[in-house]
Amino acid sequence: MTNPISDFSLSEVILVTGSNTTEAHPIIANRIRRAVAQGTKLLVIEPREIPLTSNATLFCQPRPGTDVAWINGMMHVIIKEGLADLEYISQRTEDFDSVRELVRKFDPKSVAKITGIPADDIVKAAKLYASGNPASIAYAMGITQHVTGTDNVKSLANLAMLCGNVGVAGGGVNPLRGQNNVQGACDVGALPNVYPGYQQVTNTAVREKFEKAWGVKLSAENGLTITEILPAALKGKIKALYIMGENPMLSDPDTTHVKKSLEAIQFLVVQDIFLTETAELADVVLPAASYVERDGTVTNTERRVQRMYQAVEPLPGTRPDWEILCELAGRLGYSMSYPSASKIMDEIAEVTPQYAGISYKRLDASEQLCWPCPGADHSGTPVLHKGKFSRGLGKFHAIDFIPANELPDKKYPMQLTTGRVLAQFHTGTMSRKSRGLNEIEPGPFVQINPSDAKRLKVKNGDRIRVSSRRGKIELRARVDTMVAQGVVFVPFHFVEAAANVLTNPAYDPIAKIPEFKVCAVRLEKVA
Repeated sequence: MTNPISDFSLSEVILVTGSNTTEAHPIIANRIRRAVAQGTKLLVIEPREIPLTSNATLFCQPRPGTDVAWINGMMHVIIKEGLADLEYISQRTEDFDSVRELVRKFDPKSVAKITGIPADDIVKAAKLYASGNPASIAYAMGITQHVTGTDNVKSLANLAMLCGNVGVAGGGVNPLRGQNNVQGACDVGALPNVYPGYQQVTNTAVREKFEKAWGVKLSAENGLTITEILPAALKGKIKALYIMGENPMLSDPDTTHVKKSLEAIQFLVVQDIFLTETAELADVVLPAASYVERDGTVTNTERRVQRMYQAVEPLPGTRPDWEILCELAGRLGYSMSYPSASKIMDEIAEVTPQYAGISYKRLDASEQLCWPCPGADHSGTPVLHKGKFSRGLGKFHAIDFIPANELPDKKYPMQLTTGRVLAQFHTGTMSRKSRGLNEIEPGPFVQINPSDAKRLKVKNGDRIRVSSRRGKIELRARVDTMVAQGVVFVPFHFVEAAANVLTNPAYDPIAKIPEFKVCAVRLEKVA
């Protein structure tokens, strides 16, 4: 997030898109609702009628996979109506002219044909967002999990800069992370092309810095993402794989392909706190300690480093992740020894400029530290890009609309989108162990619009077969108006009807994130 969560209370307008915030980020949703109660206007643009729409000044329901079109449409209106912050654009950004030229063709009527949002609502949404001084944008995986995910994010950044909303309190472009340490894992190098601090693997000076710090020779080539590893495994190019705290048998698209890929690997190691569906395929399972059984830190969605304290002793036979990794490294011939988790944080601070001023001592003193925190006397940076962007000038990108990779046709006439529900979490590895949560949300379902249900002669609770080009699942129908006609929703938590059996493995060419949020499906009532 460019801004802290508390900044929502300072926003005059909040745009929520690609996020079922109430169910996926309930604490943040409460902050947004509190802001609305105090006078903030809420704009929700989302393929499903999520609970937050009841608090919205305006709700727009686009077809899945059409985000670039409606964002460009809003910018068309804002520029045409003279609502852009031209002084901010002139002083703090570059390449605006290319965007202004591109969005000329995205008039409200044209956008309505692409997105399904009425032209009048495009105009209303644009004027509402532009009226905020400041206005905040909050988004999640409904924006990123597309073949155009990078384009979607750049387009939202265009919209924010157009109205002068980056680098100001109460504004910003704010991704809501899917798990507690997604941000922190990326920060410290859990990506195939960067070292800690987003320092490029291919940069010679950077590589030499880490070779000196770690005392080893490092490769000059980028690694592979998970969406590249699994196809490579199926071709025999990946011989061994170490999976830690991840369950691709439920979380990755096209589950049939995932299973074949994992079975093709000669040696599979899984390190986790439970025997997941992926761990069942492993040659070796390393049992890890849970978060309450270890010390450490996480970096949350607002870039704030949070201290975790061990509350109970690990179960017999389990160990904290870092201890397992250190012993394994030692047995492989590299001495990786730390007396405590705090010493690991000290090393992170030494090699990661954004974390240079962060230590257990400061965190134990309850300091609220958001990176970048470049020194021990620095108080952290809650708002990014104040005064100037980290790159100097904020860069506009002219992004044209590209349709989803897979569109409805005669054989598969409906669109599937996937996501989460409040009472379950991710692949259910932890949440489905809870009797209380299972009573609230016991099993899989497919959400279907009443018009489609009537056409298919389906009633609430009927058993439905959902098929795509990759597979089929059977589950109960849940008939309601949360989804638009022609669209169905399936949560991905449930192994007995895994949504990712259906989803499309096509991915964004830059971020390599799969298109979980839209694919073509067919529905049939099961006798």
